[in-house]
Amino acid sequence: MRNYRELFRTPEFTPFFLAASAQTVAQTMGGLALGTLVYRATESPLLSAVSMFGESLVQVLGAMFLLSAADRLPPRAALTALPLLFAAGTAAMALPGLPIWSLFAIVLAMGLAKSVGGGVRWGLLNEILSKDGYLLGRSVLNMMSGLMQIAGYATGGALVALLSPRISLLVAAALYALAAAVVRLGLTGRPPRATGRPSVSATWRANALLWSSAPRRRVYLALWIPNGLVVGCESLYVSYAPDSAGTLFAFAALGMLAGDVLVGRLVPPRLRPRLGFPLLLLLAVPYVPFLLHPPVPLAAAAVTLASVGFGASLVQQERLVALTPDALTGHALGLHSAGMLTMQGVAAALAGSVAQLTSPAGAMTAMATLSAMVTLALMTAGRREQRAMAPVPGR
Repeated sequence: MRNYRELFRTPEFTPFFLAASAQTVAQTMGGLALGTLVYRATESPLLSAVSMFGESLVQVLGAMFLLSAADRLPPRAALTALPLLFAAGTAAMALPGLPIWSLFAIVLAMGLAKSVGGGVRWGLLNEILSKDGYLLGRSVLNMMSGLMQIAGYATGGALVALLSPRISLLVAAALYALAAAVVRLGLTGRPPRATGRPSVSATWRANALLWSSAPRRRVYLALWIPNGLVVGCESLYVSYAPDSAGTLFAFAALGMLAGDVLVGRLVPPRLRPRLGFPLLLLLAVPYVPFLLHPPVPLAAAAVTLASVGFGASLVQQERLVALTPDALTGHALGLHSAGMLTMQGVAAALAGSVAQLTSPAGAMTAMATLSAMVTLALMTAGRREQRAMAPVPGR
């Protein structure tokens, strides 16, 4: 599969794409509305932030206990039921007079469900496109995600400002329901990829199997840690440049879009495996000079260049799919997604704590330096293993 035309001609990819787009807009609109609602009720920045990003932090629990369901549930049925569950939860959060603890309980429950949903979704994408088309499809979905997040935040912000957060939550709930309808009507029913009942023990066994392979283990670490630490840098845009944070986020999204196009469409397949670690270094290095507090135009150029490095995740995901048995593809990709989101939440909290003790610029430099150090350590470990496995001349 070589181009976007072939991709969208693939049966079922278009409804898959449309359903994912609706869910992305719903998630961003709902998160912004919920954060605003909680802040107005509590005047607590911490509770507001947790309400928006608590789903990411709780996904580690789903990865530990629930991910066996990703390959043991019929994909169409699961991807229809989960958006309906999110629609019900989002609509419930719009009820007037709901206690704050109830809102957080719903947020955590939705986070656990999404940890399974990610595995089901990406495993199904691998079935729809097959392994040779997975990277191109994932790059298109990454680009869509960035654009739909911008649309969701813009629409949600307008609804919150002109009407109320509760109206925005109800619109988000309707979009979740729309995504469920698109999945049900547009996708073909398929059997589960693996047999047996979902269970905690099955999740632990699959996690242990995936983690037992040194090459897969390095891929996971490369997907989770360097990326997450740089997201910690992004979490400080508001405190670094309060009046220009939106500009920095916009340029970061532009760089991410360029990286996805570069890796997913322009780089020949034979060269892609060589780009994983260089792109991870690119992701971190432009943030190192932030200690000098560059003005906004230079900062915007730096974050644009850095965000091209997010294309590394496409290379690493392609490698992960190649290293994983077909029966565990959904579980493996769900573990990647849950671990990545969890690490991003942890890194944002860590970056905020460092900024509190030093400065936002200093914290961004520290997080970027740590990200580059982790990447170099992973590169060294990979080369050491390659040398150990290389045949010795004359033997």
